[in-house]
Amino acid sequence: MYKRIGILGGLTPESTITYYMHIVHKYHENYGNHGYPECVIYGVSFQKYEDWMKTEDWESIEKALLEGLRNLRMAGVDFAVIATNTMHILFDKLQAQVDFPLLSIVDATAEAIKSKSLTNVGLIGTSFTMSKPFYRGGLAKHGIEVITPNKADQDYIGKVIFEELSIGKIREESRQGYLKIIGELVDKGAQGIVLGCTEIPLLIRQRDTNVPVFDTATIHAEKALQYALID
Repeated sequence: MYKRIGILGGLTPESTITYYMHIVHKYHENYGNHGYPECVIYGVSFQKYEDWMKTEDWESIEKALLEGLRNLRMAGVDFAVIATNTMHILFDKLQAQVDFPLLSIVDATAEAIKSKSLTNVGLIGTSFTMSKPFYRGGLAKHGIEVITPNKADQDYIGKVIFEELSIGKIREESRQGYLKIIGELVDKGAQGIVLGCTEIPLLIRQRDTNVPVFDTATIHAEKALQYALID
């Protein structure tokens, strides 16, 4: 029996789908059958989280995420992933309050970057992911330096995430805007680009740029799959 995977999602639903489909399809690709690990998805209602983020009410966010994780535990999961980069601001606090493993998206991403022998990456995501120390610090523990866009570009990136990608709206104009920012980060020395919001891979794919991109949603989902398969 494989470990049962818990996915705390809905943050947003667009990326939550990515996690589940990667786990199912990648297993079938590797093993040729439908014996993939069981998954339990707890999808939160995103609006309250968006409201809390606007006022930086991290205490309310922590309580709600903890409730979701505990519900996953009651559903019988053996471990869980939080299907979003931004909420990893609270990762350590949440891990300390649950009795089962949580897999970090930051650590999983660092492993992927190191596998390419890169030491300097550009980071795009929500304003919290780009400006708060949790992501930069998490990658620094693995010897990886981070370059972030300027404030105006951060605001633009966030606007596209919340007003377009979170509802599955894909615009070519926004893709070109993101690629311009990515190009500027490369000019500043970035060897690769971390798509540090699990919705961004809906807009930016490796085929869109020559610089290596790190799809954090897929990386995290793959980490969950591999962890579930370990005896």
